[in-house]
Amino acid sequence: MNTSVNPQITDAVTPSAGSAGDYQQHKSQAETHPVFNQPTALENFNAYDSDLALQHWVKAYGGDWATDRLSAYGARCGGDLIEAGFQANENKPKFYPHDRFGNRVDLAKFHPAYHELMRSAIEAEMHSLPWTTPKPGAHVARAAMEYLHMNADAGSGCPLTMTFAAVPALQHSPGVAKEWVPKITARHYDERNIPFFEKQGLTIGMAMTEKQGGSDVRANTTRAYAVGSSTGNGAEYEIVGHKWFCSAPMCDAFLVLAQTDSGLSCFLLPRWRPDGSKNQMYVQRLKDKLGNISNASSEVEFRGAFAWMIGDEGRGVRTIIEMVSMTRFDCMVGSSALMRGAVAQAIHHTSGRSAFGKNLHEQPLMQNVLADMAIESEAALAISMRVGHALDNLADEQQNLFARLATAVGKYWICKRAPHLAYESMESVGGVAYVEDNILPRIYREAPVNAIWEGSGNVQCLDVLRAMGKEPKVVDAFMAELQKGAGNYREFDQFLVNLKDEFTDLSTLEYRSRTVVDKLAVGLQASVLIQQGDSNIADAFIRSRIVRNGAFNYGTLDAGIDCYSIMKRAQPKL
Repeated sequence: MNTSVNPQITDAVTPSAGSAGDYQQHKSQAETHPVFNQPTALENFNAYDSDLALQHWVKAYGGDWATDRLSAYGARCGGDLIEAGFQANENKPKFYPHDRFGNRVDLAKFHPAYHELMRSAIEAEMHSLPWTTPKPGAHVARAAMEYLHMNADAGSGCPLTMTFAAVPALQHSPGVAKEWVPKITARHYDERNIPFFEKQGLTIGMAMTEKQGGSDVRANTTRAYAVGSSTGNGAEYEIVGHKWFCSAPMCDAFLVLAQTDSGLSCFLLPRWRPDGSKNQMYVQRLKDKLGNISNASSEVEFRGAFAWMIGDEGRGVRTIIEMVSMTRFDCMVGSSALMRGAVAQAIHHTSGRSAFGKNLHEQPLMQNVLADMAIESEAALAISMRVGHALDNLADEQQNLFARLATAVGKYWICKRAPHLAYESMESVGGVAYVEDNILPRIYREAPVNAIWEGSGNVQCLDVLRAMGKEPKVVDAFMAELQKGAGNYREFDQFLVNLKDEFTDLSTLEYRSRTVVDKLAVGLQASVLIQQGDSNIADAFIRSRIVRNGAFNYGTLDAGIDCYSIMKRAQPKL
């Protein structure tokens, strides 16, 4: 055995030349593993005040009027809600199909910590801010709130996102919206399984995916039948069918796609019928998932379930697309937040740990890795907030067109980058990051879900191509945004020239669409960082992602990049 690793410990248990009794007394007083060279846990901090990059991008896109509320919520997300997140994930939801008397209740029960996470977010208006305070920067401020919430728990973000995103879809049916939207946007959380009309605050889930169709919702077989002679928008229907995924089955109502004689249509299906009886929605099971553990996902059957049609009959996809656009935006923000959480853990841990005679922050290769991950994290945040700014200005045609393409591009890119970064952060921390006491295993399991939910990578690429073909002006709007970064770096200017060449051969465009969307995403990140970002971050991004067109692994930055400054910018300021 090599006893030179820690002479203090070795000396404490080595027999001396004295008596056996002296040795026994000495041995009984020895400390076999004193704790040193370990950092403190990243907790009891303000997740907003400690994040310079988040503050920068909130201000850059007009959300800084919400600084006080973001700081207040940041204190919760870096404080007591961290423990709530651990508790909610250690005690996952349980399904109870019947009560003790045999009545069918279809109830998912949650740990109190999960309800505290939901209550805190709803009281902070994470689910509703742009709808209750429709002023410039509201989408940016609300996105920052979601970003903070991920420090505590990502699973509860699912029903919060769907509740938020349901509002634009429901507006297609003014009668239904008048009754439901005020309660959906209320700062009141009520977890009880009681009729919607007895509650002050409501949450909304989603049930679209069927096992035979997946992302191809037009292949859905679930049917809707009019209850009476009235049909169309706002009319009452009964739904018959099966949904392979129903997100958050404890919500008060669900947006559902079902077929009528006129085609795929959108419906709002409540858990309780308007007469106060239980609706004919039956949970078959909760999904046993890789991640997103604190949130319940389910498989359901509708056996004549009551619902209202939302929007025009046969135009269900068009009705739901605004909701999907918002949930895809939240996938961007959520994955960016997971990246930030992983990087923060890695930088904080390595700042309090030494190896081979130096603090890890002083090791050149570790600086390269941490800085590279910090660049990736901030670039993801930057374009997320840029899209948030576009959502705040949809009345401007250019911003509207830009958002249509940028949401799909950003969702595709950021959600795919998150898992690799999460793993690299785990490796930077070491073995302790592989233990469930640490939040990194949860971040790692969570990281793939946003790439799958609301359309896989291929679906996003095809949506980009579809938007380009259907309305070429979206391409002009997107390229105009990229062009705003021109004139600062010769390499970026050449990148833009080369990017246009990607569209000359249309015969292979679908086959090459991942390559093209990759370049659109990297180009957008570069442009936004050049326009609004920190100069060190922008310069390092250009040199590492544009000049070299990326690398296979993190920690491959060129010599001469100020890794230390980049790393320190990303380090939580405690």
